[in-house]
Amino acid sequence: MASEYLKKLQADLGPVQRLEQIVEHAMCIGCGICQSIAGPDILKMELVENGNLRPVANDRLSHEMMDKILDICPGTRVDGLPPSEWNDSGIPDPVWGVLREVCYAWSAEPEVRHRAATGGLLTGLALYLIESGEVDFILHACASRDHPAFGERFISRSREEVLKGSGSRYGPTATVIDVVEVIEKAEASNETFAFIGTPCDVGALRNYARHDERVAKTCQYMMVMVCGGFMDPEGARTVLKKFDVEYDQVVSLRYRGYGCPGKTRIETEDGQVVEMNYLDYWGEEVSTWGLPPRCKVCPDGIGDSADIAAADTWDGGAPPWTGQEDDPGYNAAIVRTRRGTELMARAVAAGYVARGEAMSAAELNRVQPHQENKKRSVWARFQGLKEAGHIVPDTQGLRIRSLHEENDPAFNEHQRRGSRERAAQGKFSEATPRKGQDSG
Repeated sequence: MASEYLKKLQADLGPVQRLEQIVEHAMCIGCGICQSIAGPDILKMELVENGNLRPVANDRLSHEMMDKILDICPGTRVDGLPPSEWNDSGIPDPVWGVLREVCYAWSAEPEVRHRAATGGLLTGLALYLIESGEVDFILHACASRDHPAFGERFISRSREEVLKGSGSRYGPTATVIDVVEVIEKAEASNETFAFIGTPCDVGALRNYARHDERVAKTCQYMMVMVCGGFMDPEGARTVLKKFDVEYDQVVSLRYRGYGCPGKTRIETEDGQVVEMNYLDYWGEEVSTWGLPPRCKVCPDGIGDSADIAAADTWDGGAPPWTGQEDDPGYNAAIVRTRRGTELMARAVAAGYVARGEAMSAAELNRVQPHQENKKRSVWARFQGLKEAGHIVPDTQGLRIRSLHEENDPAFNEHQRRGSRERAAQGKFSEATPRKGQDSG
């Protein structure tokens, strides 16, 4: 349950205040697991005044329930791959975790590969699972019907539905907002499913699995895209304004796809269509990405606890400025468990996924250098936040302390001091979540 560190930090707070503190200290990522645990009559994800999805609870939230949320929320607990899933994987790589197999991979269907965010690996695996009958449905995300810059939880039972969810979502997405109900219904119907989400989503589901044995029975696979974070609504408003697009007028926002990474395409209510290079939207430097604070101190952007993680494979970590429409796209398939290895083999044999050359952990560092940097930085960043009196997640099995001990002390001190100073400046703070006017 909740750690002694968090209990001490929250000793004098009521249950609702304890929940609010997670948001106020900028540790909430908006995944929705807390609503699924407590139930929407007690705690509900709302579009709050700052434009983000955040939990708003009433006084029926108990300390017992809040302790459970603290043990499951990926803002307060992040673990690596459960030891039961290690099988014969051996010693994990210090940065990349348990690696049974790493290789270039992509969807074997050219149309799917072109449409997908990178090479279509996760889409290809999802199509195989549905059309082979290995699972009954895929729980993942698609573009929100109400807020086009957001994503929303989606269940796919057909090829058409899987393809509807292909492509990246770089806005708030509560993928696990009703996952407990989904699991209950799956068990009652004797159905199984595969889950595809962010590392935070899978971390929340793994955390919940320690409390509910039905997860292991119903959820056959957990897969992620290696995640660099998302742009919060305020950042998106600022970027769109540069292109004379009003955020509230957007009816469709395709972040990438139709090439690798493909153009960002925006459509508005009045029929305006704006297309831009992927890096025109995001900016060339990580410092310009407008990430939420929680993403800047994420201890697991690589899907440490997933069966399979799919990553971009851009040399040096940056997408090309040219050749977007012609680049077919290649994922790095990071396979961590025996079930993941066996799934990859079956999907390749059935013609849904193509496997390329093997990759090393050093090559992963080359194509995902910001992930290596964050993994090495995060322990020091946590210490700076703690010094400022802020919540940080409890972690197990992520190697972040041992990586910290390998670093140059000057690097660690720079990271620690920087996060402490940003916290003192209010850059790791959010307003207490209050339901916004447009949340319904």
